[in-house]
Amino acid sequence: MMSVTVNSSMGGVGRWEPNSRGRLQAAALTLFAERGFDQTTTAEIAARAGVTERTFFRHFADKREVLFGGHEELRHRIVAAVAEAPVPAGPLDAVMAGLESAAGMLGQFPRELSWRRQTVIASNPELRERELAKLADYAAAVAAVLRDRGVKDPAAGLAAEVGMTVMRVALERWAGGADGRPLVDVMHDCMSEMSAVTAAARPGYGPSNS
Repeated sequence: MMSVTVNSSMGGVGRWEPNSRGRLQAAALTLFAERGFDQTTTAEIAARAGVTERTFFRHFADKREVLFGGHEELRHRIVAAVAEAPVPAGPLDAVMAGLESAAGMLGQFPRELSWRRQTVIASNPELRERELAKLADYAAAVAAVLRDRGVKDPAAGLAAEVGMTVMRVALERWAGGADGRPLVDVMHDCMSEMSAVTAAARPGYGPSNS
């Protein structure tokens, strides 16, 4: 998932800022879209951002990290919010609390750049695989927290997988426009749609077969 610059005066809430890291992210995503991920070099990214290549490596280990930086922070936010959800909350409600926390971080990144990120990843099999691995990591962490809350398998694993699917789909919709609504609202819509699909799959739901 995309990282954002963190402003400590906001209590750790991610906020986009046009500093060196932010300029490098914007430059990289623009170049990835123009030339392709594999064809873009770190030197070109630094030049487009108006900084040295040394500055690039102070912020990112490599160009893939531009797309996937912030993974640990995002996982921490999601897991913490799921763990702190009210005790009576069901599995999906607890997971939704985690998604709301994620939206507070991811929704601060410029929508247009988020869309470029989605497009770059979708066009590169290696990047798609890495994105799926990140989501699987989040799902495993969320499932573990749900088990700690007393949710048994397979419900814990299924709820976690549903949550990560909702996050992925919501990010795609939000980055693509989604009528300009905040990411958290798009996530709630996606969760409602997923819940409706889940309900439709329950035995006895729907028209009678008689």
